[in-house]
Amino acid sequence: MNIVVLAGGISMERDVSLSSGVKISQALRRAGHKTVLVDLFFGLEALPDPVESAFSDVLEDAAVSVPETAPDIEAIRAKRGDALLGEVGPNVIEICKAADMVYMGLHGESGENGKLQALFDVAGVRYTGSGYLGSALAMHKWISKDILLGAGSLTPAWQMVRPGEALTNTVGFPCVVKPCSGGSSIGVSIARNEAEYDAALREAFRYEDEIMVEQYIQGREFSVGVLDGEALPIIEIIPKEGFYDYANKYQAGRTLEICPAELDEDTTRAMQREAERIFCLLRLSVYARMDFMLDAQTGKFYCLEGNTLPGMTPTSLLPQMASAAGISYEELCDRVISLSLEKYR
Repeated sequence: MNIVVLAGGISMERDVSLSSGVKISQALRRAGHKTVLVDLFFGLEALPDPVESAFSDVLEDAAVSVPETAPDIEAIRAKRGDALLGEVGPNVIEICKAADMVYMGLHGESGENGKLQALFDVAGVRYTGSGYLGSALAMHKWISKDILLGAGSLTPAWQMVRPGEALTNTVGFPCVVKPCSGGSSIGVSIARNEAEYDAALREAFRYEDEIMVEQYIQGREFSVGVLDGEALPIIEIIPKEGFYDYANKYQAGRTLEICPAELDEDTTRAMQREAERIFCLLRLSVYARMDFMLDAQTGKFYCLEGNTLPGMTPTSLLPQMASAAGISYEELCDRVISLSLEKYR
């Protein structure tokens, strides 16, 4: 197949997306597909004639590492020099329409919040992963937590904070302060007192105007991938220092990841079944990843959020879970393609 791997963009997770995009493109080429890696924001200066010649089966993309800090988005915007095209660069829609499938290698904002999925639906572009509705529901943490709470799922208590509103912490300390629609732990802080809380709010407001203040669950952290509605082996996440922040997620050696996680059979099955249920509740399809905290005192597990386009970088969790289930990286990418095709049949 001719496949566009769409990555980059102007999300704070741009660098993570580019790293995922290169690995995905290489894996799909090894699986026999022809791909072209396209940056959502910068697009293509021109389309070749014929357009099919843009797709290649040559393994030429260089690996992209993720720096310790998130990118300067304003500097990225300045490189393109025009604001009229918005977040979608030149010829992006055209090359995507020429493809048999668009592999969504994007992370954050327009890649995961449903806007681009809706645009592709209108334009007749076929793409991988969840549709616009599930993407929007899962990306907005307030909405997704409302859905989970209404369906009887355990999720940490929370409050929302917006500019101009009273900033009083009603959740208590310690608490987690984070942008409502962010990812990769960018802008996330753990506050243990009023001074840290004020600093955490200032940090989170750098990225978004809707901030979630969430109950801190002391315990073990886990993630569960769901592929075609079925849970993969659970992975436990143990940062060597601090919490699972941006640097600990993408710098090799910073975090110990155990898969399959060392849990008793009953807890394993219950967490996997809950991940599958949340997958359905949030109207997701093809694949996703659910994050959980297991309370050290009560033994109860709480869902933090769902991720509709899980990372596919060298340190990402979903490929490790798939590997534990006997699915190679190449097979995982190929299955995402084949499962996504089912949406259009």
